[in-house]
Amino acid sequence: MTITEVKDKKSKKAFLDVARIIYKNDNNWVCPLDNDIEAVFDPAKNNFHQHGKCTRWILLNDAGELIGRVAAFVNEKKAYNYEQPTGGMGFFECIDDKQAAFLLFDTAKNWLKQQGMEAMDGPINFGENDNFWGLLVEGFTQPSYGMNYNHPYYQSFFDDYGFVTQYAQITNHVDAHKPFPERFTKIATWVSKKQGYEFKHLEAKKIAQFAADFMEIYNDGWKDFENFVPINHNTIMESFEKMKPLMDENLIWFAYVDNEPASFMIILPDANQMIKPLNGKLNLIGKLKFLYYRWKGVSRMRAIVMGTKQKFQKHGLESGMFIKLKEYVLPLKRYDELELSWVGDFNDKMIAIHEAVGATFGKRHLTMRYIFK
Repeated sequence: MTITEVKDKKSKKAFLDVARIIYKNDNNWVCPLDNDIEAVFDPAKNNFHQHGKCTRWILLNDAGELIGRVAAFVNEKKAYNYEQPTGGMGFFECIDDKQAAFLLFDTAKNWLKQQGMEAMDGPINFGENDNFWGLLVEGFTQPSYGMNYNHPYYQSFFDDYGFVTQYAQITNHVDAHKPFPERFTKIATWVSKKQGYEFKHLEAKKIAQFAADFMEIYNDGWKDFENFVPINHNTIMESFEKMKPLMDENLIWFAYVDNEPASFMIILPDANQMIKPLNGKLNLIGKLKFLYYRWKGVSRMRAIVMGTKQKFQKHGLESGMFIKLKEYVLPLKRYDELELSWVGDFNDKMIAIHEAVGATFGKRHLTMRYIFK
């Protein structure tokens, strides 16, 4: 086997093609857009390069056939928040061959050691954790946009190499046609009409203001979680700009208490239903296909992230936003399912919200860590 660092146009193409080879007979898999993958490794499109570094490799067998890939990265803002300096590995794909998988893991580990790291988390992204994050271990159905999908045999690679689970990422599903539980509806309706409480859906023409509100809420609501790093305005604007082609303004909600930004719920139509036929290619033909499927409409929504300032976390604002969402979605008769993805198994408050709206289990991913010997 030969492992090669990605440094030129040919190896970049090969890196993208590995996944198409690995999953060519798997009907559940949706090929991520090549542009989305490449953007992660492009300093002009991913501001994590301002405080970190990354690289990637492809693996070929003796016949010169692509059989695997992996990436490794160091996020300087997070690497030193742990007991041992910790980097990341991700975009891992491999044929069902433990020797090949371990060679890919070793390559990532050795590079991270050279950067001063003593452990690696994986499979994760060189970016925020709403995309390309976690090892799928339950729920091998068609993924929603940005959610990792992999073959079941990957888990044994990670376990046998010595990765240990840090936390599970739970994805739940809500039937869009099914009424919310009576108690939830009663509370949510009361909250939505409470004096001083205001609920607004996003307006694209005011996206900069909503991005600022998002940052204010997010950085307050998540600040007490372990190893939290505040999100900056550039990262938020990058994310919001990427959402624009998919965005339905009426699916993204913000709550305000006496005009103060208090809570948000970011939901998008599931782009994977639009991009599945594209096989990762957003060329001219791909763009035309995408526009057609966008016009045709999709049946699934994905809740990417929710957050509430700490002082408002027991005010029921999330329930108020769900009611506003339902008021828009039901008359459309377009969406069948809302995917709530993902919530960490450590986040009791968010898990309780999932249960309150009557969500059912969908998928489980794992974020894992390997400590170097």
